[in-house]
Amino acid sequence: MIRSVLIANRGEIAVRIIRACRDLKIRSVLVYSTADKDSLGVSLADQAICIGPPATAQSYLNKKNIIAAACLARCDAIHPGVGFLSENADFARDVEHAGLIFIGPKSETIALLGNKVAARATALECNLPITPGSSEEIRDLDDAISTAERIGYPIILKAACGGGGRGMRIVYEKKDLANALQIAKKEALAFFGDASVHMERYLENPRHLEIQLLADGQGTVVHLGERDCSVQKNHQKLLEESPSPILTEEMRTRMCQDSVKLFEKLGYRGAGTVEYLVEGNQYYFMEVNARLQVEHPVSELVSGLDLVKAQIEIASGKKLTITQDDVRLKGYALECRINGKSAGTITDLNFPLGPHVRIDSHLLPNSVLSPYYDPLIAKIIVHTPNRDQGLATMLRALSEVRIEGIETNLEEQKLLISSVEFGSGRFGTDLYVKLWEKQEKKSRGK
Repeated sequence: MIRSVLIANRGEIAVRIIRACRDLKIRSVLVYSTADKDSLGVSLADQAICIGPPATAQSYLNKKNIIAAACLARCDAIHPGVGFLSENADFARDVEHAGLIFIGPKSETIALLGNKVAARATALECNLPITPGSSEEIRDLDDAISTAERIGYPIILKAACGGGGRGMRIVYEKKDLANALQIAKKEALAFFGDASVHMERYLENPRHLEIQLLADGQGTVVHLGERDCSVQKNHQKLLEESPSPILTEEMRTRMCQDSVKLFEKLGYRGAGTVEYLVEGNQYYFMEVNARLQVEHPVSELVSGLDLVKAQIEIASGKKLTITQDDVRLKGYALECRINGKSAGTITDLNFPLGPHVRIDSHLLPNSVLSPYYDPLIAKIIVHTPNRDQGLATMLRALSEVRIEGIETNLEEQKLLISSVEFGSGRFGTDLYVKLWEKQEKKSRGK
């Protein structure tokens, strides 16, 4: 059993992992940059080690310093959290070579899934439906033109080794393809160190769903149902809910079975999600996130399982003690991400309390929201018997939030949750844009 874990991350996910370690009576060691020296995570961890200045390349992406800190602190394992190095196959391999346990999939699994072209090919081998697109990376402009003509416009160019909206360009006409390809390749190289891109047919207003899975790498794979992540701004998720209001039981069963089949073929170990785009009655494999997701609390609440504890136990070599028949998904869960729109000191802070509300955050009054990192302030998650009650509880929770000293997206979240469109359950990934266009028209009409 793992006795000591180094947490190679920051913010709310670091606090979340520290708490799981404490529940398991495991020693937690947190690395931090100088910008995070006064953070909640540093105060909660059993030991904290500074690994560099605020710039991520010199701290949270500094593989050598992180592994050296783990060895210095005599840790057994490293938990990468989310983002940063969590899906970096080289880092996972270096951790393994240092004689430490990487709390996540095997390095070769991450390497395979980190390349979207290879991941699509693996999905095809398992007979998962994929969007029409390139079977290899796009070599040059001639290749891009012929591929686009084959699959039909509009198309989307994606960084083969990236995500989060970086290295992505939508093209509606042939005349715009050359410039879009050049920009996508430049962004892919700048953000992911690899200029490779691939092409898919662009679905203009789909739903974005993901299946949460746990696998022990020893033959057992279970799914925890789906999360609907369709509400997004610039390809960044804002709201996540489970169950999805659009899925039929028949489609849900097929998606979950396909996801389990894929993880079984991969010999997957740990927590992960299979991402899909849904258009009408058809779903298409998009990618695998070979890590914990920011929105994992949604699945924790409907399943009653602790995903972080499960990650640590699986990495320790334990088999899953549950089968699919043991998984009972209950009620409805909804998560709102509260993000800062400006950096600065939070002069006053109040999070909601009361029945059915969970808060995941790393901030306190007088905390500083740093300009160097992700602007996530808190995740507000509610769990209720059904969706109508969930929306009402979330609106109540949002009305109790008080954050002063910086700008946030709190009012945007209130507008989304209270909108007729979201309440109906019938919307696509363009919901945010449509609501703000409607708001601007109202403002101009006053």
